[in-house]
Amino acid sequence: MSDPGSESRKRHFSRKQLWTALAVAAALAAAAAYWHFKGNGGGAANPFSPRGMMGAASVPVRIATAEQGTVDVVFKAIGTVTAYNTVTVRSRVDGELQEILFKDGQKVRQGDVLARIDPRTYQVQLDQALGQQRQNLAQLENARRDLQRYQLLFKQNSIARQQVDAQAALVKQYEGSQKSDQAAVDSARLQLGFTEITAPISGRLGLRKVDQGNLIASSSTDGLVVITQTQPISVVFTLPQAQLPEVLAQLAAGRTLPVDLYDSTDTRKLATGELESVDNQIDVATGTLKLKARFSNEDETLFPNQFVSVRLAVQTGLPAVTIPATAVQQGSKGAFVYAVDEADTVRIQPIVTGTVDGNKVAVASGVQAGQRVVIEGVDRLREGASVEVVTGESAPVRAAPPSSGRQGQGPRARASFR
Repeated sequence: MSDPGSESRKRHFSRKQLWTALAVAAALAAAAAYWHFKGNGGGAANPFSPRGMMGAASVPVRIATAEQGTVDVVFKAIGTVTAYNTVTVRSRVDGELQEILFKDGQKVRQGDVLARIDPRTYQVQLDQALGQQRQNLAQLENARRDLQRYQLLFKQNSIARQQVDAQAALVKQYEGSQKSDQAAVDSARLQLGFTEITAPISGRLGLRKVDQGNLIASSSTDGLVVITQTQPISVVFTLPQAQLPEVLAQLAAGRTLPVDLYDSTDTRKLATGELESVDNQIDVATGTLKLKARFSNEDETLFPNQFVSVRLAVQTGLPAVTIPATAVQQGSKGAFVYAVDEADTVRIQPIVTGTVDGNKVAVASGVQAGQRVVIEGVDRLREGASVEVVTGESAPVRAAPPSSGRQGQGPRARASFR
């Protein structure tokens, strides 16, 4: 049998060893916390707070250097390609569409014959007008001969003056009829000419709206086909009224403003032209003004009613201090950047931005050429934070993971690289 006293002593020593081990672990943890706190500047920051942990480690960032360069003042807008002339080809006479001489989408020149209408009805009308004209012409010639005889007899005192005057009036009457007959002939010949439908302008045809053999009327609003002038072609776009003074100042100085067109994704350049005209009033509903640019469109890349991205170059080559657009941050007091000093410490530096030229931003004040600014890794930066400058294209700075707030987790609190 076992001794009850022996069992009691074993349990007593086991509890004593457990409490001793816990006390030693607590002392070690307190000592580690004390030395970590003292190594981070004593009471300057709380090592258990996320801010204290970030201050203890350098934040990996990418930087760029402010440069003295040039920028272009470019206004961007969305525009619509518009044909200079759009004509719906209609028949000017009624009749049967006898022949179609064009293909859908064909390019035509002014005066090209597009279709023919049955001309027989109008040929008959012309013949009738010509017959009436000849009949009246014969009467006119006879009246003129009679007038000559009456004038001779009057000189011989063979007839009265009244007969001569009456015959002269009859001649004038026939001369008036002759003019009316000539007008009737011209009208009939014109109507006959309208049976050939020609292109009123040069351009590209659309899809035909009437088939051969149909009866068409001059009163029809649909027409046969639509012609659009595509060379040259125009683009209509709008700009806010706040941007107008710069544009109008350049136009008043007699300068030609270039206009570049890009596709709907704003990646592929389509054409280059020039600003042609400005509308005469601002739209009160939108506060914008319409402008029109002209393009030669020699390769016919632009089609009427096509949506395009417009870039109007108002000024080019303006000297300015520039920084990447990604370096500009926005706060409650306006724009600012994180400037990096020689000790690789950042400070918040307010700036006044100017023209945005692609990926560059002109800085009116706040940054000087040669200063370093942070362009990546700003999510963990604070005033006075120490940074580690990362270089190389293959190691972008990742966003920092959320801090757990636990001591001794330094590697997890730093941004990782890829």
